[in-house]
Amino acid sequence: MNIHLLTSEVQDYINAHLHDDAGKIALSKSPFANVSSAELANQIAAKRKSRKKLPTWFNTTGICYPPLLSIEQCSSETTATFKAQLAIGESLLDLTGGFGVDSYYFSKNVGRVLHCEINPELSAIASHNSGVLQRSNVDFMAADGMRYLQESSSSFDTIYLDPARRSSSGKVFMLKDCVPDVTTHLDLLLARSSRLIIKTAPLLDLSAGLAELKKVSSIYIVSVKNECKELLWVMDKQRTEGLQIHSIMLNNPHKHFSFAWGEERIEAALLEAEIATGEYLYEPDAAVLKSGAFNLIGDRYGIVKLHQQSQLFWSRTANTDFPGRIFKVERVLKATELKKEKDLSGNVITRNYPERADNLLKKHRIKPDDKRFLIFTKTTTTGYTVFDTTILQHY
Repeated sequence: MNIHLLTSEVQDYINAHLHDDAGKIALSKSPFANVSSAELANQIAAKRKSRKKLPTWFNTTGICYPPLLSIEQCSSETTATFKAQLAIGESLLDLTGGFGVDSYYFSKNVGRVLHCEINPELSAIASHNSGVLQRSNVDFMAADGMRYLQESSSSFDTIYLDPARRSSSGKVFMLKDCVPDVTTHLDLLLARSSRLIIKTAPLLDLSAGLAELKKVSSIYIVSVKNECKELLWVMDKQRTEGLQIHSIMLNNPHKHFSFAWGEERIEAALLEAEIATGEYLYEPDAAVLKSGAFNLIGDRYGIVKLHQQSQLFWSRTANTDFPGRIFKVERVLKATELKKEKDLSGNVITRNYPERADNLLKKHRIKPDDKRFLIFTKTTTTGYTVFDTTILQHY
């Protein structure tokens, strides 16, 4: 870590150029003898990226930032705050510590945190920032966390790790394709902890993950503003009940949808009547859809599915407790009638429809409108249908 980045002159420069082109700064001559233009550009880009994602770091004087990729890959404060609630006991090992965001929030819930990071530069930056943020109960070790476990006899109440994918290509991956390979070391991890928490990207299929892991007691699917951010796999040494699935929506207000694994296999109640203006359409949050509870969500909220493959629901009244978006139907159009429409406007949503949203926008010259949504879908009663709606609830 270059300590010269922390001088008041350099920090003033970074703050004064937060809105400037970091690429141009990287190519220009540095005004400081001990700080390169590339370092300045990275600090500016990384701090700018932290404004919304890591406001505590952004608003604290004296923070040093790692390479931009570390900021992009670390947890947000929103997800880290929730995750910290899953830790148990008084001691926690953050096996893949990174920039230290998760360790910071874990330290607010447990007595002692050990942050392991194989990259010594990143470990030094996280340690420095922890001191600036006044977290005195976090220890830092610049080492391979898995090797540390293998070579020591230490045990922890909770072990947390965020394995990195070996390859960014392709949309399907397995835990054995990550570093560290938790499937190889699972027995050791479970032996040294009462609770093991593994974070993965939302791309990991739930059934595939369960096939690779043992003693999974809970899976948490975490979303923010209808975007799945991470999967959290919780394994308890003393598992006492069946697997629970939790869809967690970290919006305002927070919402959740939970069920026992297998309960999602319920049959769906399908639409039997035509939908009229003034009625409501429901779209489940991405975290609920990831859970596979396509039919169970309708049963829980007393709403009816438009079509077995549409993943949209209907009711005559609005229930704002629903975890997802709610739309009020203003007009109902048959797909064949669209050619007659000369002034269509709204955001386009397609669900179980043979054309893509971008093609429909061009084809029907649909103008933008933040308050209206055109939902192209298929129902059991009217086939391919377009609903002209206003949005009642975003998340």
